[in-house]
Amino acid sequence: MIYYWVGFITLVLSLLTFDLVVLNKKGKHVTFKAAIGWTAFWVSLALAFNVFVYFAYSNHWGGIGNNPAYPLDGKTAALEFLVAYLVEESLSVDNMFVFAVVFGFFRVQKELQHRVLYWGILGALIMRGIMIALGTTLIHKFDWIIYVFGGLLIFTAAKMYFSGDDSVEPEKNILVRIARKVMPVTKEYHGEKFFVHENGLRSATPLFIVLLVIESTDVLFAVDSIPAVFAVTRDPFIVFTSNIFAILGLRALYFALAGVMDRFHYLKLSLVVLLAFIGVKMLLSKTYHIPPGISLGIVFTILATGVIASIVSPKREAPSVHLEGPEHPSTQN
Repeated sequence: MIYYWVGFITLVLSLLTFDLVVLNKKGKHVTFKAAIGWTAFWVSLALAFNVFVYFAYSNHWGGIGNNPAYPLDGKTAALEFLVAYLVEESLSVDNMFVFAVVFGFFRVQKELQHRVLYWGILGALIMRGIMIALGTTLIHKFDWIIYVFGGLLIFTAAKMYFSGDDSVEPEKNILVRIARKVMPVTKEYHGEKFFVHENGLRSATPLFIVLLVIESTDVLFAVDSIPAVFAVTRDPFIVFTSNIFAILGLRALYFALAGVMDRFHYLKLSLVVLLAFIGVKMLLSKTYHIPPGISLGIVFTILATGVIASIVSPKREAPSVHLEGPEHPSTQN
């Protein structure tokens, strides 16, 4: 099975390298048309990989799901991947609201946002891989940890319901405060550079501070999303690949929806219900198993309800999310 892991990681690194070196060698603003095209590409790639999962876990290709601890046939594996991908992609919507707030707070130019998200997502791939490995180990060694994950998701759902959209405060981020204490930070941006030499010292640019905020907030989101996917499947390969595909498409989806995010004001409530459902599913996992097909239907219904409700009952007098906010002293020493 190791060659499946190596092959997948090689594919991901190749796509990211092609993205950075060929498609975005020079910083440029990602247009709506390009963002839609790339979103369609990443979704299509994930669906194609879902077909691969079906055959890889069937006896046709040796059945990599023949794990005594968590046996899977091709059909079940494909369904679990699809549900896991949908859940992860849905929960990533909250990340996009944070991206908009952070970019506006630090006045990040549109041409630089792609570079920040590229390196932020690359770091997220590494961090989530570590967290998934840790979560898999904990579940295998301590069966009761699944109840802890379920309780955590229900707590997160309640916290998300009662918290406002303005709860993100980048300047209070612990990594930002540490970075400002251990190294000088330039007052101005220096194009796509994260570090420059200024006054004989190696200094961080405000773009590096933005990257720190993006990375740290993703870790916080991963604390919610990774337990959520363990409610769908216990297979580490499906957990990892569904998570990675959701992250890979996050940048394109952000640029595609950046101008209309506020219009889907009921989507956050859908995410609250989704987290609560997954949390309850985890708590009941030992007594009642919800089949993947039914889970897929429930997840789709929850998300579709939020989207349709937002369209039918638009938010009144809601200011749109701007990618460039007012001047803020946060970029200064």
